[in-house]
Order: sequence, then C-alpha cells, then structure tokens
Amino acid sequence: MRRAILIYLCFFTVVPAFSQIDLPPEAWREDLRYLQRTVHDDYPFLFKKVTPEAFDAAVEKLYQGIPNLQDHEVVVGLARIVALFGYGHTGIRINGWDPDNRYGFRQMPFNLYWFSDGIYVQGAHRDYAEAVGARVTHVAGVPVDEALQAIRPVVSVENEQFFRAHGIGLLGNPAVLHAQGATEEWQEEITLSLEKDEIAFDVSFGPGDFTTHPVRYSLVHEDGQWIDARDNSTTPLWLRHLDRIYYYEYLPDAKTVYVRQSQVQDDSTQLMPDFYAEVFQFIEDNEVDRLVLDVRLNGGGNNYKNKAVVTGIIRTEKIDQPGKFFVILGRRTFSAAQNLVNELSNYTNAIFVGEPTAENINFYGDNRRVELPNSGIPAYLSFAWWQDKPEWENDDWLAPHLAAEMSFADYRDNVDPSMEAILDYGGEIAILDPMAYLTELFEAGKIEELTIEARRLAEDPHYRYYSFERKFDRAGYSLLGQGQMDAALFVFSLNTDLFPDSSNAWLSLADAYRKAGNAEKAVSCYEKVITMDPAGVAGEKARSKLSELRSKSGE
Repeated sequence: MRRAILIYLCFFTVVPAFSQIDLPPEAWREDLRYLQRTVHDDYPFLFKKVTPEAFDAAVEKLYQGIPNLQDHEVVVGLARIVALFGYGHTGIRINGWDPDNRYGFRQMPFNLYWFSDGIYVQGAHRDYAEAVGARVTHVAGVPVDEALQAIRPVVSVENEQFFRAHGIGLLGNPAVLHAQGATEEWQEEITLSLEKDEIAFDVSFGPGDFTTHPVRYSLVHEDGQWIDARDNSTTPLWLRHLDRIYYYEYLPDAKTVYVRQSQVQDDSTQLMPDFYAEVFQFIEDNEVDRLVLDVRLNGGGNNYKNKAVVTGIIRTEKIDQPGKFFVILGRRTFSAAQNLVNELSNYTNAIFVGEPTAENINFYGDNRRVELPNSGIPAYLSFAWWQDKPEWENDDWLAPHLAAEMSFADYRDNVDPSMEAILDYGGEIAILDPMAYLTELFEAGKIEELTIEARRLAEDPHYRYYSFERKFDRAGYSLLGQGQMDAALFVFSLNTDLFPDSSNAWLSLADAYRKAGNAEKAVSCYEKVITMDPAGVAGEKARSKLSELRSKSGE
C-alpha cells in the first residue's frame, strides 16, 4: 500500500527483542477490553465479514477464560480475536523466529510449503537434513489436515491462498499448537511424521538461535546453515536475482521478455519508472512476441508506483493484445500487487496464469498500530478501503484464466508449470471474462447456447479457480431485485444444475421460488438444504425461512 507497510507485517517478521510477557489476569482483561473498545469506537467499518455480535461473543468467551489460561494462550487468543475480521493487513503477528521475541515463542527450524500434492518440508536447518524434501503426514502426532484446521483461526485469513502462504508457518510454533488444542501442552520440540521415497519416519525438531531470518518469499534459500529441497545446480526464472526487486530477461528462442517483480517498490539500483521504460523500449526495439510479468512473489508496497507498469503496457500495443501479455499470479500476490493485477485486469488484455491471489479483489489495506496498554502487544487495524472493481465484481481473489499449480517434484526439479503453460499457449483462453460472455448470450436470448457454454466453462480445468457459482448467485439475486422473476429462476436453476452439491445454490433457488409465490417448490428446496447442511449456516437459514413460510401459510 501507499505507506509500504505490508512487506514488514508478514507472519515471519522478526520483532525487536523483548522478554516473555508475564501479566496477571486482570491486566490481560484490561487489554482485551481496550482492544474491543478501540475496534467499536474507531474501526467499526471492519465489521464486514464478522458481525459486531459475533465479535463481542468471541471477546466475552476469551475474557471469561483468561484466569484459567497461560500467558501464551492469551496472546494467541488475542490474535484469534483480530483474525475474525478476515483481512490480511489486520492482525496480531505472532512468530517465533527471533528467540528474544516479546512473546517468548520459539519457531522450529523447518519451513513447510503447500504444493499441489501435499505439504512438504521445503527447507530446514542442516541439523535436520534428513527431513528436507519429505511429505508431512502428522504434526506432533496430529494429522496435518487437523493441525491446519487448529491453527487456522489464529491467522487473518483473507482467503485460502493467504493461509497457504502465511498461515502454514504456525505449524512450527509450539505455543500456537498448544493454545489451539493441537497439543495437550506447550512442547519444547515438534515431531513431524514424514514420508520420503515410500519410507515413513519421524523427525523431532528443537528450537535454535537464529541471528538471521532464514525464510524469504515463503522459501528457505540454501546457504551454509540451511538446506533447500530444490536442486540448486540451476535456478528457474522466478527465483533468479532475488537480491533485486525486479529484473528482466529475454528468451530468444521463445521471443519472450520475462519480468519478475517481487515488490511494488523502487529497487536501490534503478527506479521503477526507469526500469519499465527500459523494458518497454527493449520490446519495441527487438523481436518480441510476448511479455510475461511474474508477480507471484509480490507482497505489495506502494500502489502509486503501479502507474508506470499499467500505462507502459497500454502504450505498448505490440504486446497489449490477446495472447501476447501474460501475468503470473500466486499465493503471495497481495496488497499493492493486488491493486496492480486488478488494474491490469481492468485496462489491458492480460491473461492471468498460475494460482489465485492472496487478497480479496476489493479489500481493507493500510493499517494503524494499536498498542495494548499493559502487554504492549501491537494489533494492526486497517483503515483504508481499496476498491478497484465494482462491488458486484468483488471476489475472494483474482483467479487465473490459465490455472497452473506446482507439485513438489516440479519445485525440486526446477520445473515451472506457469511458464510452461505460457510457452505452450495455443489460444486456449479465448474468453477472458466468462460472465460477460454468458451475460451477452443471455441478453441475446440464446438460452440453449448459454446453458451449454455455462457448463463447458464451469467444467474447464483452466477456469477451476473462477467462482462461477458465486457469480451466478449474484446475477440471480440482481435479477430478483429487478423483478425479473422468470429470469432469476432460470439463473438459480442453472446454478443448481451446475453445482448440485451446493447447499447455498439450493438455498438461493428456494428464496426465488418463495418470492415468486411458489410455496410448494420453495418448501421442497428448503428441505433439501436442511438435509444437505443440517448443522451449517445454509441449513440454519433454510430452517428459519421454512418456519416463517409455514407460519404464514398457517401450517
């Protein structure tokens, strides 16, 4: 963001040295109430994904429990409270890489990465070399999926990608594992159950003293102390020159210019506008058929610096054409980088490749530090709403047009599926905006073609991250609000045909039938939702609406 704060607030940020916090219960309670009052008084706009009532209920539960909690459990509890807002810029950052951190937490010397085929030890201290490259099955005796669910509430999860990038590290934090119930006590070691070469084994990690932070851009990079699972005899494009914020390289055989930009900041060696002026001049002066802009590692910075990129692309007509400009996204594409890809989506012919971004399309960004009076713990609360697209186009993330995930073997062997997809591209993505295309068919009255095309696109693996279900749902409610009852029923029915296992899709269809006055079909759909989701939110809504419907009908 404008204040360039984001890079410094990631979950692995090393904090200044402090002794472990030791406070009586009343002091912790005062801090909790201070946080609660501050949110309600100064940041009430953050109640978008959580209601004030749910927030206050969580605060009250922690408040009542504090006398029976250890200090580290309260710290994690406070982080859990702020994480309820669901924005990555808003949170209490807890980590243990610095042995003198204020919380007294210790990070075990391994780094995990979530590949397409599982969670692996991507890197570790050389004392635990045997663990590197192994797939994780259990953490402290707990199946890894259960351990992930345990730590998830502590992370300010903006979306699943943010959790994959920034939450997974907490599996190496004994204090968090204990506070979240994954372990019965705070353990001095963490044992990982691993598999490698079809052999299962355990490795127990103890804390170490780290003078430098070994993880950069979510990866351990090999040096004398740390080991990387990747074959370091060569380096793929996306990991070259990490000492620079950005660089470019010409691939003559593919007539492609590759640019990796890992922050939205000026590099110390060359200002961003000067760098991109050089890139675009090179494109104009040489035989270049395509440009690849790789922002998969880009956690943000100053979004006012995006102008040089966006305007340069638009001016370079040689590149700003369908099939000639590709942008690689990833789980670290966040903050000002999200603004960048939003603008490229709005104003250029970019084809997005890779994984979804870690940020909502529209989001709360820039934050203020709010220090709790007794513990001194800093909570970071966002105040700036960034909206690059209309509210009805907001989504959990910006999805790639051409999905490409990396397996562990890909990483180990320096294979880059995103670049392979780009270099092998043969025009597979003819539709950059599927909903706009389907809307045109609908407005033209081509209903049969619309039905066929909707299913084709929804089943196309290239679009597997595109939220067709949510977008159809929004379209249906928009039509419903305009009084276009038959059209709304068609869209909602199409959604249930495409996503028959979605209780939310059936709930929306029930609402439409109810508004249309077809009580019989509404009841049938509500009952179906209750059967599909008996203990969930959709099931609860269906029960409430069904009860109201029956009450009005005198049943």
